[in-house]
Amino acid sequence: MKQFYFLIITFFILSCNKKKNEPISIDIPEVEVTKEGKIIAIDTAYLYSKKDSLLNIFYKSNNNHTFWLAFNCRENLLQLINNVENQGLNKNEFDYIKINNLEKRIFNLNDDELIDYDILLTQNLSRFISKASTGKLDPKELYNDWELKKNSPNTLELLLNFTKKDSFDYAVSSIKPSHKAYYSLEDAMKILEKFPDKNFTKLSLEGKLELNDTNNIIPEIKQRLIYWKDLKSTTNINSVYDIETKIAVKKFQLRHGLASDGVIGKGTVSALNFSKLDRKKQIIANIERWKWFPREFESEYIIINIPDYSLQFIKNKDTVRTHKIIVGTNKRTTPILSSKLSYVVFNPTWTVPPTILREDVIPASTKDRSYLTAKKITVFDSNNNVVTLENWNPQIAKSYRYVQSPGSYNSLGLVKIMFPNKFSVYLHDTNNRSYFSRENRSISSGCVRVQDPFELTEDLIEDKINWNLDSINSVVKKGKTKNVTINKKVYIHILYWTAFSKNGELHFRDDIYNLDMELYNKLRN
Repeated sequence: MKQFYFLIITFFILSCNKKKNEPISIDIPEVEVTKEGKIIAIDTAYLYSKKDSLLNIFYKSNNNHTFWLAFNCRENLLQLINNVENQGLNKNEFDYIKINNLEKRIFNLNDDELIDYDILLTQNLSRFISKASTGKLDPKELYNDWELKKNSPNTLELLLNFTKKDSFDYAVSSIKPSHKAYYSLEDAMKILEKFPDKNFTKLSLEGKLELNDTNNIIPEIKQRLIYWKDLKSTTNINSVYDIETKIAVKKFQLRHGLASDGVIGKGTVSALNFSKLDRKKQIIANIERWKWFPREFESEYIIINIPDYSLQFIKNKDTVRTHKIIVGTNKRTTPILSSKLSYVVFNPTWTVPPTILREDVIPASTKDRSYLTAKKITVFDSNNNVVTLENWNPQIAKSYRYVQSPGSYNSLGLVKIMFPNKFSVYLHDTNNRSYFSRENRSISSGCVRVQDPFELTEDLIEDKINWNLDSINSVVKKGKTKNVTINKKVYIHILYWTAFSKNGELHFRDDIYNLDMELYNKLRN
């Protein structure tokens, strides 16, 4: 210690003996420079002044030094921020103009400015993570028929993924939903951006157009089919609906979930009226919606896309069954939910739900009481006593319980598949299977009717000895109600998306519940 003080005193004596104009030699540590740029220490007090815990932890993990200035992935981050719309985000909610201006002047910035630039990049990345992982809006604040568990990814963990060198792409992919339908939307946005900007005048058509018909609207239809690349640009633009155009129309119809019959009707014309901007808004709405859906799916699950009228049964990422379905109307919507299948009911009875009771059964019964007999509906009072037609009182009709007997006439058909949910909806058969041939199958009262439900039920129970198709048919013929537990873990996800891409082509579905534009407007306001 004495030697230490001696050195200090000697230093000051020597310093004082220096000439006034002779500089004092002091070793100053140089700023570390990598091949990419500077690494600058950041004052922790300055970081704390930002009042952002994520920011503080991020830089603490980098020993409180700038990160992006010397990180060759800064270019990737700049590209990510400049292309946030590919993730359905609003570019104006990010500091992309300021960031790009700073990047242009990066070699002329002093150290304080470089620190601020580095922090600004991290703040925008943190903002991106928040919006890209869970979405901007909360569906429960928008809708009363959504029952999905809110996604709560670890934002800090997602941010710290970027501190791992050479893992930028992995870090970005960890933020986004993992389902292939989400990535198909990203691809759809990229595909759409390749189309030129063009506004369409609204087309209208009375009646239908078929092969060899002539109409003044056909030249414009051909132009739009050429625009969307369903029709070759060398096509003769005249008023004749020729075979080449019919083939293009069928392709267009297939991409839009319409009956691919080549007949041009109101549905086809309506789809042709969508511009590039309209479709972009639709894709952005769907990207936001997918951020609300489950981030991970189980090994076995049923996924239903309401606007596509389709059900898929997935096992270990492989689609083993696909079924047509019928869903709720715009007034009686099928809810969006996730649940776990519990049991199957063969020869189910049907207790008429309140909405159908109020809007259908009671008005029809008041007009003609034989309606109840024709529908094989038994009425019970509050004491569970049968109410005869003579004693049925329309004044207290709502207080009764109405149960339809099992049988082929039953509205639920011959089987229903149950899962817990607060909306009392389920999957079921139907007593009118001809509806599955319809193009618009938004006609139920909220539950989901499934085509070929016995085949699906056999796979769900997965007991080929006791519950194969023959044994199922045998039980059904007896006409007695029987419950069968689904012992394995099979989940169900009833979701809603109207846009995707497939094999490099854009696909859209009719927005049957009118959710897309409303959601897009909320995202941009």
